[in-house]
Amino acid sequence: MKNSDGTFKDWASNITFRHTVEDSVLYAYYALYSIVVFFAFFLLPFIYFFFEEKDDGENHVGSRLCTALKYTIVFLLVGAVLLLIGAFIPMKKAPPKNSTEWEKLEFIVNELGQNRGEDALSFILGVLSLIGMLYFIIYTGCGISSWPIHLFRGTRSAAAEQDDVTNQREITTSRITNLRDKYQNKKKLSSREQSDLAELQENEHLLSRRERHLKNLRESLTYKCRCIIRPFQMVIGILGALLGFLLWISLLLSNIDKAINSLGYKMGYAQTQPNLPNPFDFVLVHAQKVFPVDYVIFVCVLIYLVLFTISGIRNLGIWCFCVRMYKIRPRRTPPQGMLMLCSILMYTILAINIFLYSVSPQYTTYGSQQYIANITNATGNSTGQALKRCSSEALPDECTMTRASFLLLRFFYKAWFFGAAYYWAMWVFLLVTVIAFFVTIIRKRRSSIEGLVEDDDLEESDDDMLRA
Repeated sequence: MKNSDGTFKDWASNITFRHTVEDSVLYAYYALYSIVVFFAFFLLPFIYFFFEEKDDGENHVGSRLCTALKYTIVFLLVGAVLLLIGAFIPMKKAPPKNSTEWEKLEFIVNELGQNRGEDALSFILGVLSLIGMLYFIIYTGCGISSWPIHLFRGTRSAAAEQDDVTNQREITTSRITNLRDKYQNKKKLSSREQSDLAELQENEHLLSRRERHLKNLRESLTYKCRCIIRPFQMVIGILGALLGFLLWISLLLSNIDKAINSLGYKMGYAQTQPNLPNPFDFVLVHAQKVFPVDYVIFVCVLIYLVLFTISGIRNLGIWCFCVRMYKIRPRRTPPQGMLMLCSILMYTILAINIFLYSVSPQYTTYGSQQYIANITNATGNSTGQALKRCSSEALPDECTMTRASFLLLRFFYKAWFFGAAYYWAMWVFLLVTVIAFFVTIIRKRRSSIEGLVEDDDLEESDDDMLRA
């Protein structure tokens, strides 16, 4: 809405029109967030239980629809309860005008209002964002460290791995032959020997399957073009590592800044303006001056964060209460696993919204906007005017806050618990990324067929996959 000299553009010079545009963007956010709530409490649970009934042997569509709807009603009730809690629990009200707190938070509380519908939607989104923050810490925290390193290091050589598997299979076959010869001489094996024989046979079967997959991989076009693909993998891995390090440093500086200069935990660790230098924020703010460089950088960062999350999900699998429910594997993930993956990504993107505000507070709040400020001397007399970067020190009508940051800051003020929880979650995220980094460095290179062969795979599905 503003020019580089701090004045508003012609189409945004009317304050009433500016407020109309802001309200339109705000309503668009509400509409999109409402769709997220619809997906979280109805669509995804309904489809999940619909496919779950098919796996249980129920093939009649009508019966599956009724059963899926019955379980989905539970999620709808939970969503309704959360909406009611958000609508009726007492939220923090605006402080008295002309008070010290009002002066610090005028850029937020000036537009607080008392809308129960907005409070209800904000509360349920806050709960969903907390769930997303848990996924973000676990999956994105692991993926941001492991994915670039895996790309840069690559996988084990398929030829060397095939030779190793062949040697192991031959040794296992020899041991099985010795046990069978012993059985012919003794006529009967002991229970321990029978158990050893069964375990060796299963191991031989697994090694044979690994050998077939490795042979199939070496004959594939992708493997033959590995010399062309490998440099691109290394470049993407290096870029991912640099981006991950930049985001990690920016988040660390931002958290330290909030610990020193924020308004405290009862304000959700909200800041009137960033004080410490932030490299990622600095890059985005200055890139905004050259359209559309900042959009390109922002979209690339979002894509990388989603890829980090998917990598973490693929490495760790989908867990529920310390029980692994699904593994994300090529052509082997069940429909329920894919739905859970979509659900985790949806929740994680809500957390990414908070993460991006944390690592780039100036860009996500005011961008590169400037305003014309009056310069006063020690006696309070005006000595001229100067351009200043937009912050909470400016009057509300001089700078336009993005609606995304406005929603977050307003909610952090009205329900400080969520703001404090997100702040401490970012510290946990920083710790998890460091742990994941050292674990990834210590671990050996991944197998070139990782995720393709598991103990519990059926032979028929294995053959179908090889033919595909």
